[in-house]
Amino acid sequence: MDKLILITLLIKLGVAAAIASALVRSREYQQLLFSEARTIRQTFYLVLFTCMPFALGVVVRHSTQNFLAADLTFECIMLMGVVGGRFAGVLAAIFCALPAVLYGEYLSLPFNLFVGFVSGILRRFANDPELIWSFSPFVDLSVYRWIRKVVPRPKIDWQIAFFALIVMLEAIRFELGQWFPRYIFSLNSSNPWVVVAIFAGVLMCVGIPLKIWDNTRIAIKLEEQERLLLQARMEALQNQINPHFLFNTLNSISSLVRFDPDTARVMIVKLANILRRLLKKTDAFVPLHEDINFIDDYLDIEVVRFGRDKLKVIKELDPASLDVLVPSMMLQPLVENSIKHGLSPKVEGGSITLRSRVDGDRLLVEVEDDGVGISGAGFLEIPTGVGGTGIGMANVAERLKVLFGETARLVVNNSPTGGTLVQISLPMYQAHDVAQGAAGILQEARSNTLR
Repeated sequence: MDKLILITLLIKLGVAAAIASALVRSREYQQLLFSEARTIRQTFYLVLFTCMPFALGVVVRHSTQNFLAADLTFECIMLMGVVGGRFAGVLAAIFCALPAVLYGEYLSLPFNLFVGFVSGILRRFANDPELIWSFSPFVDLSVYRWIRKVVPRPKIDWQIAFFALIVMLEAIRFELGQWFPRYIFSLNSSNPWVVVAIFAGVLMCVGIPLKIWDNTRIAIKLEEQERLLLQARMEALQNQINPHFLFNTLNSISSLVRFDPDTARVMIVKLANILRRLLKKTDAFVPLHEDINFIDDYLDIEVVRFGRDKLKVIKELDPASLDVLVPSMMLQPLVENSIKHGLSPKVEGGSITLRSRVDGDRLLVEVEDDGVGISGAGFLEIPTGVGGTGIGMANVAERLKVLFGETARLVVNNSPTGGTLVQISLPMYQAHDVAQGAAGILQEARSNTLR
């Protein structure tokens, strides 16, 4: 009989780990489990989803007679009490006791209610929620930690209190099982070493799910920190573009103030329109047509500066591509780069061609000029700049890497007809995805980066 108990204890550890791992795979369950402020409805769902497999274990125990490891209702109630509070503990006690009562184990209900209520009360004494998740069933480590905390400043340690409560409640169940074996389930033995193993098994079956759930909780926190870091990095890159653009635009206006104030006034109005749009729009992604409209205002300023006979703009835009989402202000640094490094050195000026098309599930965008070209052109290793492309190009490359990882491509080549050809290829997002917010797309992009 003692050998059967020891084998049962080993199997119980596996069952506890399997159920805890299976439950926490669900995103919905994670939200219920790790939320510190739950509504009554959320608490009900948390208890229901947690207790269902454990309550079924009672049925399995009675159906098979020998598979005693299936019954972990005591451990389940303890977990719900310390994780969810008194209401969750009492509710879990009712759910877990119902199958046992139907099989004639009438003491299960009052005992379970007591366990759920007491464990729920203990949760109130945990000033820091981290204490609950960091519970260790290893008594030597807990005692050592308790001594270090208590000796300098005497106080009640929650970890030791939880440890002692589990042992005390299991001792009560052990005695009830000896006195009333038909009315409550417990593993019993007269061998003191086996009794120690039974108590240790209960502690482990409470500690293992907490450890599994804590690992998942830490992973979620790290994922959230990565998302926030990515978003902050993205905003920093986006803010880097705006001053760079404004600096060059103000230089253009300042050169016109003395000899052509009327034209300078027109450029100031257009710049005001651009600033107004920048202040109103803070999305990380915008439809391509909106980015094109932004470029139109920018090019109006540049055309005034260069002269209409020296700067021409050609658009070859596929209508199907105009609603695809792109990083905001993606084109402006590329166009600015073409003007500054490609067309400015040419006395006669030149032209800029904007192209866009859809190729399967990808968007292809090209910015081509017939300027002086660049040396050492070729594949642009994101985020490294090439030749004289400047910080604007490197910024766009870095933003693409942050948002899309290896799924985006930015290539810089000398155009066959002279000048520079910049080609961008990135995954498609339709305009209706804007409603989901940039954070959702950033999250997907982060996953792409990790892959």
